[in-house]
Amino acid sequence: MERYDQLYRLFDEFDTGQLRAYQDFVDLFPPVDSRVALEHWQNASEELADGKDEIREAFPATGETFADIAATATREQAFTALDLLAKYDRAVNALVLDVDETLRSAGRTDNEIPRDTLHLLTEFHEAGVPIVVCTGQTLENVKGFLIQGLGNELVHSGDVSIVYEAGTGVFTPGHGGDTKQLLYEDLDAEIQAVFDAVRSRVLSDAPEDLRRGCHLQGNEFNVTLKPNFETGSPRAREVIDDALIYMLDLLGDAVLGEVAVDDAEAAGAWARAYYAAQDPEIRTVLEGAGATVDTDPGDVPEAVAAVFDRIDVAYYEADAAEIGSLELNKVAGVEAAFDVLGIEDPFSVVMGDSKSDLRVMEWVAENDYGLAAAPEHASRDVLEHVMNTDELVFDPGDATDVLATVYALNRLARVE
Repeated sequence: MERYDQLYRLFDEFDTGQLRAYQDFVDLFPPVDSRVALEHWQNASEELADGKDEIREAFPATGETFADIAATATREQAFTALDLLAKYDRAVNALVLDVDETLRSAGRTDNEIPRDTLHLLTEFHEAGVPIVVCTGQTLENVKGFLIQGLGNELVHSGDVSIVYEAGTGVFTPGHGGDTKQLLYEDLDAEIQAVFDAVRSRVLSDAPEDLRRGCHLQGNEFNVTLKPNFETGSPRAREVIDDALIYMLDLLGDAVLGEVAVDDAEAAGAWARAYYAAQDPEIRTVLEGAGATVDTDPGDVPEAVAAVFDRIDVAYYEADAAEIGSLELNKVAGVEAAFDVLGIEDPFSVVMGDSKSDLRVMEWVAENDYGLAAAPEHASRDVLEHVMNTDELVFDPGDATDVLATVYALNRLARVE
């Protein structure tokens, strides 16, 4: 109980809120070419140093750690960190982070990663904790905003890996021949042919209103339709619902082109029935559009179902409809990233909001590889998993909340 008693004393006897305010000002608003601004920054720096010195003197054995925690974490974050340390007895040695609606939010952060989040990621990097960015976006998009936010040196340090297109490829700069791994090249010819067929027809064969309402994301492998309207808007929801139904039919036709089953008219019905049975969100979209079928999933021919079993159809409400490989999900990408980064005994924190992130969270839980965290607007299954593990749920756009908790956990883990 000694560490709990010390934390109570820390937050009861010291103005930690003011200390965090000084730390944020010093870290996030560096001095500019203005005498007034420079004076404010210098005053804040002096007050911060004095406040930390008081804590160091009050806690001779743990003062440096407690001063750092007081300037970074809230009372709730610090005690959550200590609870996690008591439960797992180890520090986090890798961050696995989704981007959209996790690190950043279209509605809350104007689709930018907040400055305090970026700063904490830099702190983790300097502490030697590898960062794995795990996203459905293209590699070039992710590289662009990471370099802009974190800097070229950090991104190319050798301790940052990008799992892109939900696991079809892994990019880890600074690792020679392992820098870029194209995992989709290991898929067999049949699956690659299905994706080639879908990709070649997805826009050219689409109804005119769908072609005008969405665009094909520039992926290396996955086939992703994105709306030409603001993400989350009613028009975006409408066009992505239509895109999902269209892509199911197109996938069914492409699969029949690769297997020895001669019933082209049933192709779309089989795909709709199969994936509606697999995913409640897909079933809801089909029901809402009056596009359900009478076909029983059990009536799908074995050869067709065997291919469907290997292909994922993902629906992101008012954001995207996507076809990917179940053999190349985010779990496969994270495993490859850990291997390149040399993380042999991972204890990570996985942050995400969607079905693809849930797979990583479940893999982590099954193997005792760490923690899971999610924004409160995450999908129902993701929230259920997070609440059943460590209840690390944060407000939309406030990934810093959990990152600060993990930062405090890692600092506390170093105290004997």
